[in-house]
Amino acid sequence: MTIQAVHHVQITIPKGAEATARAFYCDFLGLPEIEKPASLKARGGFWIQLGEQQIHVGTEEGVDRQATKAHIAYLVQDVWGWQEKITAYGLKVADSIPISGYNRFEFRDPFGNRVEFIEPVNS
Repeated sequence: MTIQAVHHVQITIPKGAEATARAFYCDFLGLPEIEKPASLKARGGFWIQLGEQQIHVGTEEGVDRQATKAHIAYLVQDVWGWQEKITAYGLKVADSIPISGYNRFEFRDPFGNRVEFIEPVNS
């Protein structure tokens, strides 16, 4: 009996914000949307496929996303290029503590979810 892998993670957005979330996650970041099962479509939100894992973008009200350290970290190539792109989009890059062997930065998505982009040094 073992845990084999992460299948998916879920982030949340306010109800009715799917179009804005798709514009950010699918169009701007380039993450491909996948079909959400018909039995769950009425809940709102959408799903994204990233390699073998999925990101479920769900809807939720009454959450202060700015108040949590919970986050999703994306392994990227050209972390500093991504930082420039995120800044040009108008999002503020947060101060983050260095981690030996990695270049990284953090920001809050348009809904307040904490996001980290990380790249091994010398990749």
